[in-house]
Amino acid sequence: MVDEAVEVAAPVGGWHEATVSDVTHPSRHGVQLRLDVPDRVTHLPGQHYVVRLVAPDGYVAQRSYSVASAPSDPLVELYVERLREGEVSTFLADAVEPGDRLTVRGPIGGWFVWHGTEPMLGAGGGSGVVPLVSMLRHAVALGSEDLVRFAVSGRTLLQLPYAAELRSAGALVALTREPSPWGRPPGRLTAAELVPLLEGRDRYYVVGSQTFAEGMSEMLVGLGAPVDRVRVERFGPSG
Repeated sequence: MVDEAVEVAAPVGGWHEATVSDVTHPSRHGVQLRLDVPDRVTHLPGQHYVVRLVAPDGYVAQRSYSVASAPSDPLVELYVERLREGEVSTFLADAVEPGDRLTVRGPIGGWFVWHGTEPMLGAGGGSGVVPLVSMLRHAVALGSEDLVRFAVSGRTLLQLPYAAELRSAGALVALTREPSPWGRPPGRLTAAELVPLLEGRDRYYVVGSQTFAEGMSEMLVGLGAPVDRVRVERFGPSG
């Protein structure tokens, strides 16, 4: 996850040995991990954790994954997209089982956070929807669902994590390579679809691939969203 903006103050946690409480494979494209993190610092929606793996020969690999759970959740939920050449993601998706222990650090990140008080619009592409799910769940826990609106996009339904949960919360769901189960034909999110979602919003969160993030943020600004109220997080495979 990358963003050039300077982060603002937010909770920061250190390294912990987390226990894997639950493992769910919603599709072959990724895995949901529920972690019991001892003495964890409560996160803000939009923050992430680093997962570090150490091989028997001492080789270390680590990657960052956004938190999907609400701050009030006693467990930390991460969604890991399984990348074909991903040395960390393939292990987490294929090998990790309940009871395993993982070295994690978090929460981390202060720029792309939602405090649960500002009316917001979240736009996410692919696995970029994960931090938006944390925002949604936080709003539900607060009884403030009216503060959140979402427009999300994926190639197919199976490649869009948490699609049903987001749709149940009123999200606009676009699939680019197949019709959606909710009647929308294949295609990218359009400016015309976003217009009614902007009314009354004070913050805008855009997260996804480089292409998605740039195109969506430009679209929002073109529709009148103030540049200083648009926060962007870019996802992509690590080298």
